Amino acid sequence: MVRCPLVVAMLLFLAVTPAWTQNHPVVPTGAMRNTMFNGQLAGLVQLDSLASPGTYGIGPLEYLRGELLLWDGHVFVATAVGDSAMIVEELPESRAPFFVHQHVGRWTEVELPDQVHDHATLDAYLTERFADLDVPFAFKLAGRFDDVATHLVDVPPGTSIAGPEDAHRWNKHFHHEEVGMDMLGFFSTRHQAVFTHHDSHIHVHAISEDRDAMGHVEEMRFRAADVLLFVALPER
Repeated sequence: MVRCPLVVAMLLFLAVTPAWTQNHPVVPTGAMRNTMFNGQLAGLVQLDSLASPGTYGIGPLEYLRGELLLWDGHVFVATAVGDSAMIVEELPESRAPFFVHQHVGRWTEVELPDQVHDHATLDAYLTERFADLDVPFAFKLAGRFDDVATHLVDVPPGTSIAGPEDAHRWNKHFHHEEVGMDMLGFFSTRHQAVFTHHDSHIHVHAISEDRDAMGHVEEMRFRAADVLLFVALPER
């Protein structure tokens, strides 16, 4: 009889452990097109409602005042300071007008071929390898990058947005060379203008290893040997 509570506890542990290691489906909230074309700028989701260990996501800060990165339950916010500086903070109560996230229990490493060396070739490689799965998923890159170009949205308060040009004209641009970074991206062939741009199958945000630089990735250049790629394919 003494061992019964222990047996029950072990059975409960075995019953719930698979849920901890399971990759959940990708969940989009709002849509890029609604923000950029219809002026939906107010936050639709507050990130502390998503910020549990194992959850990853990206999107803009509400009213397009900065960029958001949810990394393993930590909410990072990057906002511009003038035209050439930024501040990166952990602010769990931040809100986003559109956002995409996934709870990841297990990352799977995928070897990068040598011909993958920038944003376009990464998009093409993921499309060639995973498009037939017809399922969106998160991916992450980690390593040393030769060049990374990022931007922060920084729309002045009260600005009306009736198209992407109204938002992008206020972007603050940053360039990083020979830098260690972690990047979080989302891949999909059927979510263009929802959480990827209309001409791409990936949307990527990056944060430096020291967590003092962050942004939406416009371009990247790297050697495949210097970077690790991990994917989070949802369970079927």
